[in-house]
Amino acid sequence: MSGGLLVAGTTSDAGKSVVTAGICRWLVRQGVKVAPFKAQNMSLNSFVTREGAEIGRAQAMQAQACRVEPTALMNPVLLKPGGERSSQVVLLGKPVGELSARGYHGGRQQKLLGTVLDCLAELRGTYDAVICEGAGSPAEINLRRTDIVNMGIARNARLPVLVVGDIDRGGVFASFFGTVALLSPEDQELVAGFLVNKFRGDVSLLEPGLDMLHGLTGRRTYGVLPFRHGLGIDEEDGMAVSLRGTVRESNVAPPVGQDVLRVAVCAIPLMSNFTDVDALAAEPGVVVRFVDRPEELADADLVVVPGTRGTVRALQWLRERGLADALVRRAADGRPVLGVCGGFQILGEHIEDDVESRAGQVDGLGILPVRVRFAREKTLTRPVGEALGEHVEGYEIHHGVADVTGGETFLDGCRVGAVWGTHWHGSLESDGFRRAFLREVAAAAGRRFVPAPGTSFAALREEQLDRLGDLIEEHADTDALWRLIESGAPQGLPFISPGAPA
Repeated sequence: MSGGLLVAGTTSDAGKSVVTAGICRWLVRQGVKVAPFKAQNMSLNSFVTREGAEIGRAQAMQAQACRVEPTALMNPVLLKPGGERSSQVVLLGKPVGELSARGYHGGRQQKLLGTVLDCLAELRGTYDAVICEGAGSPAEINLRRTDIVNMGIARNARLPVLVVGDIDRGGVFASFFGTVALLSPEDQELVAGFLVNKFRGDVSLLEPGLDMLHGLTGRRTYGVLPFRHGLGIDEEDGMAVSLRGTVRESNVAPPVGQDVLRVAVCAIPLMSNFTDVDALAAEPGVVVRFVDRPEELADADLVVVPGTRGTVRALQWLRERGLADALVRRAADGRPVLGVCGGFQILGEHIEDDVESRAGQVDGLGILPVRVRFAREKTLTRPVGEALGEHVEGYEIHHGVADVTGGETFLDGCRVGAVWGTHWHGSLESDGFRRAFLREVAAAAGRRFVPAPGTSFAALREEQLDRLGDLIEEHADTDALWRLIESGAPQGLPFISPGAPA
């Protein structure tokens, strides 16, 4: 078997990433050797593979759903926005330059099709099945000519397409019909059917509509997935705390200590790898929220300044909003602050940036004894070390090179009083280290908070992936889905007018 499937969506955030991960986990539990694939991803939430390649975190989590190690083949093109109109292009895990949206869609994107197809072919030659994820909608008619992630990849690789629609938003029938009706006859031949996502209520009330949709399009619905709180994998973009809902709704005991711990995350522009705080939200008694006003820091026991694709821009934003002054006062008062990657750089004394913002010499907040110089070469590593007496693992994605001139050593960065800074993403996923860090924070904040001794972030993540697999197994027609993956789209699917414009 060398099966495949493209999971497309009626819109962005229809549930493509979640459904892809769920299908992957369902397949691997059936003994199928499966891999995820997304030809092109636009996200500031990325991950570093063991070979030092940068890919989208969603694909890394889908690889975990498959119980395989993520590689650059699974996400050959990653676009990291640096503003409204330009992105850094990461090809096979390495940055190759900055391009405007017009420049990318005007020619560069189509030139990458061969690389994308080669990666997919290599995966299909290695695995029994490859479950591909589309991007946005396949019916974006203005982008179809240069598309390499939706129908462009489906047509070239002859992949059947399953279209996911979020019924919780409303208008799902129109979205399904309109998606098919705006595709060319050749593209429509590959659209096998639909999957309804986030349904609330009695499915029997929905079934007449599904029958009518079948009559209108000649295409069946492969399942109706119920709405479930707390389901999701690492987000591509947004400010969701992926595991927070899971912890709140599971049978987790109340806080072990007498107090909760309040964490405020500064919602800086171009925020990247905000999933660093997921591990904090997974702890019983830890409340995480995103903030953008200085008064919202007042009752926080810990403030996190997260990573960003625009360090100088984020620093300016903090100053304009009064958050910079609030952070400086907070540090002077001995109240806990954690800076991660770009946030670590912001807390330093000085930034020299001729690469990312090209702003040259810029003063940082001066909270930590660190001077940062941006290098053209990007650091992409998976460091391992020790801090606070505990084993720590993480990953680094940054152009900034830090010269630490004082303070106590903290991972690759430093600590001064109750302020910590590091380039390491993902360090808080190390359970022992996270608990030790939270004990330090609680002591500095004067809170009687005690970390729960048994919280395992890895186990919570596995539990979530299993819940996604359960959702597919229990609410999708898995026999029909299997035939689709193995044999391709059904023959003789009707054309729905008007089709794609000339």
